[in-house]
Amino acid sequence: MRTPWFAVRAGCAHEKSRPRLAITVAVLAAAASLATSCSPSGVMSLTPQVDVRETSSVSARPARGLQRLVPSNPMMAGFPRWTQPRQPGGAMPAEEIACRRELKRIGVKYQDLAPIDDGGACRVDYPVKVFNLSGRIAMKPAATLSCDMALAFAKWTKYELAPTARTRYLTGIGTIHQGSSYSCRKIAGTSTPSEHSKGNALDVMKITLKSGREIDVRKPGFFKFREKSLLKAVRAGGCEYFNTVLGPGYNADHADHFHFDIKERRNGYVACK
Repeated sequence: MRTPWFAVRAGCAHEKSRPRLAITVAVLAAAASLATSCSPSGVMSLTPQVDVRETSSVSARPARGLQRLVPSNPMMAGFPRWTQPRQPGGAMPAEEIACRRELKRIGVKYQDLAPIDDGGACRVDYPVKVFNLSGRIAMKPAATLSCDMALAFAKWTKYELAPTARTRYLTGIGTIHQGSSYSCRKIAGTSTPSEHSKGNALDVMKITLKSGREIDVRKPGFFKFREKSLLKAVRAGGCEYFNTVLGPGYNADHADHFHFDIKERRNGYVACK
């Protein structure tokens, strides 16, 4: 029996509509998926998930290999020092070498120290610690000074103080008792850095002779003629080696010691008081 023509046409139309239906279903499914991913909840969520333990809000893992670079003093990173520091391992300047050669020549026992930098004007690039002066004169306690100051004091002791003491007491000097060498401080009552802060000053409190006799540098009594003569010579002779000599009689701050320093002043002015 032959199939009617209209049935054949209906079957063909049904077969042709199947691919269209599949395409339509696929498009609708894709649209639904896209709508889901673009929903507010989808936008606010992190996909893929992020491990917040690895973000910058928590401490980083310890550095390996090349370590993180930080300034040696973070508080001063924006304020560089105004003076050039001594270069690590750099060669000692010729004048410092010559100074040490002269110390050895006149018999000074000393030790080189590491650079001193306590901030501001408190700095000695090439300090030395002096233990003994020429003639086996002990320095107690050992004095930390710049080499220039150590040399000036050593020469004054050798050529002025020791001969003067021998002339008046017929004996040599055994010990010089110092009260202050390097010290990071300002001049009393001022904002001016003391020469002590540069290692350029030394305070002498007392002198012990080899005979054991002690000479206090404080202003002697009326009848202590030899002590008066010695201390007067100390003050006068010091002005040939130092730029500042202050002692008993100058003011209350120097009533119990002699202050010697090599401060440079305009026109080469020397203060002996």
